[in-house]
Order: sequence, then structure tokens, then C-alpha cells
Amino acid sequence: MSQHDKQSLQVGVIGLGAMGMGTATTLHHQGFNVTGCDIAAGSRDAFVAAGGKSVATPLELAHCHIVLVVVVNGSQVEQVLFGEQGVVEHLAPGSLILQCATVAPSQAKQLGERLAAEGLMMLDAPISGGAAKAKSGELSVMASGAAEAFSYASDVLDGMAAKVYRLGDDPGVGSSMKLVNQLLAGVHIATAAEAMALGIRMGLDPEVIFEVITHSAGNSWMFENRVPHILKGDYTPLSAVDIFIKDLNIVHQTGRELSMATPVAASALQQFTSASGAGFGREDDSAVIKVYQRLSGITLPEAANDAQGT
Repeated sequence: MSQHDKQSLQVGVIGLGAMGMGTATTLHHQGFNVTGCDIAAGSRDAFVAAGGKSVATPLELAHCHIVLVVVVNGSQVEQVLFGEQGVVEHLAPGSLILQCATVAPSQAKQLGERLAAEGLMMLDAPISGGAAKAKSGELSVMASGAAEAFSYASDVLDGMAAKVYRLGDDPGVGSSMKLVNQLLAGVHIATAAEAMALGIRMGLDPEVIFEVITHSAGNSWMFENRVPHILKGDYTPLSAVDIFIKDLNIVHQTGRELSMATPVAASALQQFTSASGAGFGREDDSAVIKVYQRLSGITLPEAANDAQGT
């Protein structure tokens, strides 16, 4: 796609949080004509400062050919698409919704059917990789939908992702794969916190635990990524505790729909719920370790942004 073609393709991004802001910014820098949408004026101003355009309501994205939905949960997806100021009824037929939020597979299937009835295309396209990879255009996209939708969105997908997995022809498959990822991610964060808490309780140096485990078989991507937050005592939310309560609840809900138990995910959900109940819900998800701090009295590195300290 030429620079001129990119400019003629109008792209909207609903949700300028960590992932949405990074994605909108990288697409803008690659030459796409991007308009960001967020209820928070500060987020809109930040995107304008980065060179983009912004609007306050989804219906103001009526001119867009492709709209990315990068909001927090299923109810927000419903609101920005079909609510009083939703974008769907204002889009031209043939426009495409790139649904990137983590939602239940059953909701993704229903969204696909409802959008098709409105003459719109949809890709069920959850994203993974965190804020840093969103900003660098190196996300993983787990997508499903019609071949026509993939073709229409191909340049935008190439611009935002290092890897696009084409998982099937129908919405719901992408969200199913994301749910597998979120089960593992949530369990790995909770387990990393428990392992660090045990090591600290046994008197081991937290820095040494990190050094040894990241070079041993017990390592995981989440251990390597999140434990440094604990070591720095900085729980600034890159991804918050409450996000994993939402995602692991979707795992639980989907398990009930399938009559399938998910006991390990359920245990991780309880730990995140405990952290949120203790007042840490909006802190970084690594703050789940503070549950163990309260239960066993371990001393954590002092949090730079936590007035409660230890």
C-alpha cells in the first residue's frame, strides 16, 4: 500500500489506553489517517500531541473505513458499538470492525452476527504483547473472520502486528484462542508472585531469585516480565489486577458454558480478587504478590507509588 493509499484509508481507534494508544500511534507513524476516540480528555490530548486526530464519542468515527475496538471489557464493546453514541449505525455498509478487546467467545460470535446484519464486516481479533509491543507495532493478533475481512484489513494488521494468526472463518475462534492465552497469563502471574513470596519468606534475596529462575526451567515470560516490577517496588499499572479478574472470570464463565472445570485458573482468580479487595485492583497485576505480603508478613521492596508501603 502506498503512502497515498494509507492516507485515504480512514482508521478509527476506540480506546486510547495502553494498548489502544500504542496501536493508534504506531499506525499514525506508519502513514495511516488515524482518529482516536476516548472518553478521557487527557488520552485524546496525548494522541493529538503525538500527531493524530481525536474525537470524544464513537459516533464521530462515522467517516472511518476500519474501526479498531480496544476497550476494557464486553460491556464497553457493546456500548461503543451499539450504545446511544455508538458507531455502528453511522458507518457506511462494507466498513470493518476490528474487535480487539478480550471478550467471551460467545459474545464475539453474537457480535459477528449483529454486525453482518448491519452490512458490516468484523474480525474477531484479540491482541497480545502489552503496551510496548503495541507501540512498536509488534503485537500478536489472534484473528478469525471472513477472507474478505482479512483482505480488507491486511495493511492495518501488518502495521500493528508482528504476527497475525488466521484461525478460522467465523468470529469466536480468535476470542477462544485469546482466552487460552489469558488463562495461562493470569496463572503465570499469580504463580510468579507465589514463588517470589515463598523465596522471600525463606530468606532468599529477591534479586538472586530472579537471576536464577530466569535461567532455569521454572521461568516463564510472565515471571521474567512482571517480577522486575516487584523488585523495583513500582506497581504503576501497565496491566492492572482488575483486568485479570475480568479475564479469568471469562475463563470461568466459558468453562461453565462447556461444563468444564478450570481449577487452576479459579485459584489464580481468587488471588487477584483478594488483591483487588485489599485495595490493589488498579495497581499493576504484579501487585497480586501483596496478598502474600499480608498473609505471611514478608517484606517487599518498597513501592515507589504506594503510600501504604509495606
